Amino acid sequence: MSKKIWIISHKHLKIGILTVIACCILLFSLLVSPSFLTVFSSKEEPRAFYRADIEEKKVALTFNISWGEERALPIVDILRDKEVEATFFISGAWAERHPEIVEKIVENGHTLGNHGFQHKKYTDMEEEEIIRDLHLSHKKIKDVTEQDVTYFRPPFGELNKEVLSIVERFGYSTIHWSVEGNDWNNPGKEQIITSITEKIQPGDVILLHASDSAKQTGDSLPSLIDRIREKGYEFVSLEELITQAETEVKEIK
Repeated sequence: MSKKIWIISHKHLKIGILTVIACCILLFSLLVSPSFLTVFSSKEEPRAFYRADIEEKKVALTFNISWGEERALPIVDILRDKEVEATFFISGAWAERHPEIVEKIVENGHTLGNHGFQHKKYTDMEEEEIIRDLHLSHKKIKDVTEQDVTYFRPPFGELNKEVLSIVERFGYSTIHWSVEGNDWNNPGKEQIITSITEKIQPGDVILLHASDSAKQTGDSLPSLIDRIREKGYEFVSLEELITQAETEVKEIK
């Protein structure tokens, strides 16, 4: 019986090895990247969640942080005392500079979201820049928390269809908001409170800031929480708000 002898050239062997390596890299990237499905996107157009279409008086409280170390922990203490769970959208650069604050936020049971790396407008960036920024901010947050965060809020709230498409492909769900106190502008404690309580509706996502530039947020927060509850509202996690009902989306151009 004759024996078949298979001869593989050096060139073909090299191509085969490179193919295997490429497949391994692809598999690894799929395993380590955020990989959940966005519950408020469609096959036609990517969308951003900003409120839940519900009748129950439930709202979610969210904060943005990109700078400073003085305001965040007092806000975390107030939320603990008031028994409110919130979502903190943090920049990757801020997480890298203040890992102890990030850990404290997580220890108190709050959810983290990605707010970009250096808090620059994604609408001013090319696609490659956005992808690099998303990867870097995701990595910095994971380095501190060992978590793969799955929510994203764009710096300055600036969005367009191209940005949404890139963010969605990366694996994030984009979160906007439906009511805010303009606390970043430091308009005064009472103005922050009334800006929210006079407009609040069931299913709202509330935006506040925990950066040092928002000097009046901490002073406003206890009364704000009390007044919202006096109106019959319950604070719930962002995840609960998203998953318990159909969502409303903003049209992004």
